Amino acid sequence: MQPANLPLEIYRGDSQRMQIKLYAPGMVPLDLTDVVAKSQIRDRPAGDTIVELICTITLPNIIDLELTAADSQNLPVSGVWDLQLTFPAGEVKTPLAGQVSVVPDVTDSTPPAP
Repeated sequence: MQPANLPLEIYRGDSQRMQIKLYAPGMVPLDLTDVVAKSQIRDRPAGDTIVELICTITLPNIIDLELTAADSQNLPVSGVWDLQLTFPAGEVKTPLAGQVSVVPDVTDSTPPAP
């Protein structure tokens, strides 16, 4: 199964938080016990890692993702992201992925290097 598409629009220099609730077929909460969640924003697939998102799991099926203001300040104008889950038996699933667009900030922005 392909990941669901969730594009992100991020305002450069701002903190970002989102909460994901995952369900198995039949709208049954997906059991995330002992699951490891990992999420990254990169400039392109297999490109240089730009930033790791902080992932926090709340049982049974909630994943909170956080991007700090300092990390969002260093993002490129566009990129890609995904959310990867590793289950206790070693199975890896990616439920979400998408494009990332970054809107330039005004306050506390710095001019580009010449």
